[in-house]
Amino acid sequence: MKQFTLMIIVLLSTSWMGGCTSTKTSDGASYGPAAFSQPAFTAVTVAYAPEMQGILNRIEQDPNASIHTTTTIKGVTYRIGTYHDEPILIFATGMSIANAAMTMQMALDYFPVKQVVYMGIAGAVNPKWQPGDVIVPARWYYHDESVYTNEDPNAPGEYILPEYYAKFIEEQDERRAKDPHTPKYKPFHFIHPDEVLIVKEGMDKPQDTAYFSATPRLLTAAKQAMSTMPTQRVLGERDAELFVGGNGITGSVFMDNREYRKWTRDVFNAEVTEMESAAIGQVCTVNDVDWIIVRAISDLAGGQEGVNVENKYDDEVSRIGANVLFSVLDTLAEDE
Repeated sequence: MKQFTLMIIVLLSTSWMGGCTSTKTSDGASYGPAAFSQPAFTAVTVAYAPEMQGILNRIEQDPNASIHTTTTIKGVTYRIGTYHDEPILIFATGMSIANAAMTMQMALDYFPVKQVVYMGIAGAVNPKWQPGDVIVPARWYYHDESVYTNEDPNAPGEYILPEYYAKFIEEQDERRAKDPHTPKYKPFHFIHPDEVLIVKEGMDKPQDTAYFSATPRLLTAAKQAMSTMPTQRVLGERDAELFVGGNGITGSVFMDNREYRKWTRDVFNAEVTEMESAAIGQVCTVNDVDWIIVRAISDLAGGQEGVNVENKYDDEVSRIGANVLFSVLDTLAEDE
């Protein structure tokens, strides 16, 4: 059976920018995240430095945008400002599932956040996408939440499954009949895909969760934004394709193997892959915060011959991704 560890995070009672109170127990002690009374932020979020630079460049160039406060909490830099009169919180989560989950939860605990708009680069899983194309997936899956098994010595090419996982696989046809977005689970050699268990308010026990769905309102805003954007040129070579919908996958690995990438396309029907988005979706889902992920393609994961050259396009595709993100923010501002 899976092992679960219950982590209780105790935060000191502090105030941030005024208007904050902590949850108090009957003995007068204060625990948990702060509560806020001031207007809530749109969190404008990226994973790492090249992506952040694209955001900061846009803020600097826009006379109706500014950053007025910068603070560092536990090593993470948070920038507070406005974008067209809307309060924004800008920060980088850091790369990887663990960093993304930790930093996003910190932000939701320490700041009033009403919605998250996340932008970053990604590898293509669907070979139709090229560097500079921007994809805004509707759903995000963990591709390496898995069971690693031994080969069956009595049946070469077959593997010995834990009892709970064998039962899980037996349930999939029925689940898929109810939800067509359920993955088409099959193994990759000894690796057998599984699902993350989540618990949130309203659940009486943890539940297997195949994917996390971006907020429909924000996906609609992304479609509207893309329909009105000027053509985005990629290094003067081609016009970028902009697309909303489909599936993205997140894992703890830099995917640079074409056969594994093809397997994820078969199982998850994925368009893109990276290392943070499903964690962002999970944290926002548990906290009931609206969210959306904008991903700009830097390479075809494992599709190259020789060394991966995704860094060739980092700055350029981050610029295009930032253009899409701010177009989404413009659309949201117009709708409010």
